[in-house]
Amino acid sequence: MVILGVDPGVATMGYGIIEQVGNRYRALAYGSLETPKTLPAHQRLQMLYHSLRELVARYQPEVLATEQLLFSTNRRTAFQVARAAGIALLVAAEAGLEWYEYTPLQVKQAVTGYGGADKKQVQAMVQRLLHLESSPKPDDAADALAIAICHAHHAALSARIPR
Repeated sequence: MVILGVDPGVATMGYGIIEQVGNRYRALAYGSLETPKTLPAHQRLQMLYHSLRELVARYQPEVLATEQLLFSTNRRTAFQVARAAGIALLVAAEAGLEWYEYTPLQVKQAVTGYGGADKKQVQAMVQRLLHLESSPKPDDAADALAIAICHAHHAALSARIPR
């Protein structure tokens, strides 16, 4: 299964694409999509939309997973992140991808075994689980890979539970 993890953001949107074969994972691609702060919001969102569509067309994921938005004291930031998440959902819907959402606690638990893990611990485990030579950069890409790994863990667990 190919999974696209997305860490939503308008200025920087992290993405991580992994392939799951059995209980092994392999990073196919990761990085960040960045938009210039000088552009109006609608043009920045359009750039993200086109870039995500290109990633979906190239890697043909079966699933798109995002991190659940937490309400922040900074409403402006929360609205920007929600807009970026909406772009990811639109791309998923257009491509016929299943969409899943995980809380930051679920992502940390799935990757490190501890819901209170810090960013460095998550990055170290992402590097180890994906057999990467170094910690994935930027942080948004590492977060997106962690989200994809979280989905892989949850999907494997769900497959074992009788319905």
